[in-house]
Amino acid sequence: MRLVILSGASGSGKTAIAESIRIRRPDLAEVLHFDSIGVPPPEVRRAWGPDGAWQRAMTLAWMERVAALRGKHHRVLFEGQMRLAFVREGLLAFGIEDARVILVDCDDAIRAHRLITERAQPELANPEMMNWARYLRREANEAGYEVLDTSELPLERCVELVCARLTSA
Repeated sequence: MRLVILSGASGSGKTAIAESIRIRRPDLAEVLHFDSIGVPPPEVRRAWGPDGAWQRAMTLAWMERVAALRGKHHRVLFEGQMRLAFVREGLLAFGIEDARVILVDCDDAIRAHRLITERAQPELANPEMMNWARYLRREANEAGYEVLDTSELPLERCVELVCARLTSA
């Protein structure tokens, strides 16, 4: 199984890339979305405790699901907003060795524009989201993960790049 994991803050383009691949290249990979499990409101997530315990638990559950797909699908694309440390923990816990983790990122001005104008979610274009994006960027750089900066790239080019990662040995 070839696995590509796209993570990134809201507005980075990860879902647009994944959906484009799902629609335009349906035979290339099974596309999975972290948010398909439903994301509870902040107060419910906070009840899980500090340091993203809910996100960690759900990321590990997803990695277990992905590991169970071995032998059934030869390519999987999984996208969501996840701390990369949780992704790494899940990959190790479930013995997934053939994964490529990519942070999908963009500059803050582009993120804000996408969230406000294109997605009509101005409430997400806030300092907390920009700080989350910076955190993920730092985490990706420290771990040596690939960063796909979508600030200036058209969606089609981003899709091509991710498809190439899915098909490379």
